[in-house]
Amino acid sequence: MKKICYTVAIIIISLLLILVCLLKSGRYGREEKMSAIEVSSGANGDYIKWVDFNVTYEALCAAYDLDVASYDKEVHLNWIELLAYAGAKSGGSFGKDSVSLIQKLAAELSSGESSLEELTKDMKYYNYYYEAYEAVLGGMVGEYEIEQADENGKKSWKKVYGLKAFSPIAKGFEYSDYDDFGSSRSYGYKRQHLGHDMMGQIGTPI
Repeated sequence: MKKICYTVAIIIISLLLILVCLLKSGRYGREEKMSAIEVSSGANGDYIKWVDFNVTYEALCAAYDLDVASYDKEVHLNWIELLAYAGAKSGGSFGKDSVSLIQKLAAELSSGESSLEELTKDMKYYNYYYEAYEAVLGGMVGEYEIEQADENGKKSWKKVYGLKAFSPIAKGFEYSDYDDFGSSRSYGYKRQHLGHDMMGQIGTPI
């Protein structure tokens, strides 16, 4: 009798595990594209709780090059908009097809076939990705002036367009840094450090 009960219990547990796996795989299939974003309802409507920034180096370079190359064209492409579109399309997962997706979007916009508003009107999370990527990348690309000297040595300021941010930190602004997220902290009571401090010059845009 004990062997029968034991066998039945094993079968029931196995069936439950199979059911859980099936439910999880079905849910994963539906939610895979939104795995990198979580939206919560706030007092003033929906707001972003978190968005993973998983943009690849290749995607960043492709979007940046298209932005700079179109600066003086009739349609000036915005690299953050291109990246947000690709992010919203893939649920924030940038893979090998992301660059071609960005290039295809850029071609459509540049030719005037479609506008970004038309292409994103049915994309539920485009605005969220744009807001998140703007928070990370905003202000890094734009107009600035550099001092140049002509053949006679006369210096003048020239307006240019391109990357305004740089890394590593400029000479004279060195600092050491390590990831202390989750480390034990104590200011009157013991707690985890739930942030990551980074040094910066006063007045630096955040």
